[in-house]
Amino acid sequence: MGSENRDLPGFIVFVSGGALPSSGKAGWGSGFLPSVYQGVQCRTGGDPVLYLSDPEGMDRALRRLSLDVINDLNRIQGAELGNPETATRIAQYEMAFRMQTVVPELMDISNEPQHLLEDYGAQPGAASFANNCLLARRLVEKGVRFVQLSDWGWDFHGTQAKEDIRENLVERCKLMDRPVAALIRDLKQRGLLDETLVVWMGEFGRTPFREGRTAGGAHLGRDHHPLSNTMFMAGGGLKPGMTYGATDELGFNVTENPVHVHDVQATILHLLGLDHLRLTYRFQGRDYRLTDVFGKVIEGIL
Repeated sequence: MGSENRDLPGFIVFVSGGALPSSGKAGWGSGFLPSVYQGVQCRTGGDPVLYLSDPEGMDRALRRLSLDVINDLNRIQGAELGNPETATRIAQYEMAFRMQTVVPELMDISNEPQHLLEDYGAQPGAASFANNCLLARRLVEKGVRFVQLSDWGWDFHGTQAKEDIRENLVERCKLMDRPVAALIRDLKQRGLLDETLVVWMGEFGRTPFREGRTAGGAHLGRDHHPLSNTMFMAGGGLKPGMTYGATDELGFNVTENPVHVHDVQATILHLLGLDHLRLTYRFQGRDYRLTDVFGKVIEGIL
């Protein structure tokens, strides 16, 4: 992507479906990296970020003055203790101050053309995956480097009749397919797709057969399946319109071009201009790679 927008976080997260992912906020945490690299969750209803507004009776000038004093104290402590989290706190305070003037307008999709709202299936003021896809395009356009959308509600194990895969999976796919397709079209029409990588996937695959514990329901849920999974990527230097890899006729085992999760990570880093074999971060006395100790770039899709 182009130059980074310094008035916005480099990593913004939106959640839909009424709940956080099963992994919680660790899903956009920074792992062994300093917390300055973790994602910032924004809400699509109400204030985008809690406590972003100035306290009552405090204007911008007074707010700036108070932050300067707090940051000076934090710098003194940081110099004495050498804790990287102190630098993170300073950066967060400064980012929050800049976000106060930028974020409210950016999160308002009501000024988007009606035909585009219909294309996404988005509704101003609503909290939905469709709205989040449209917001993702707006953020990418403004120079936010990473945007993560998490949609909860896909865990169809069939333990209850309401989780019948015949009905609920179809409805969830309708809510997903339309805005994702609109997002890719929108990025392409604006000339952003070539420099934006879209990655879509779930947390794992699903078995091709009915889960054994769903007594009495021939078409109920599917269990977790670690042996094969489907994902897609678009834009960002990839070959368009191709399928890489295959499974057997049941969708159980991979039979062609197996890919490990570290291979996916190595490929994404490559598309971002980073060599996963050389990029390391020293943590607890060891130089860590983001792909751990193995993984290779998937050359066939570039």
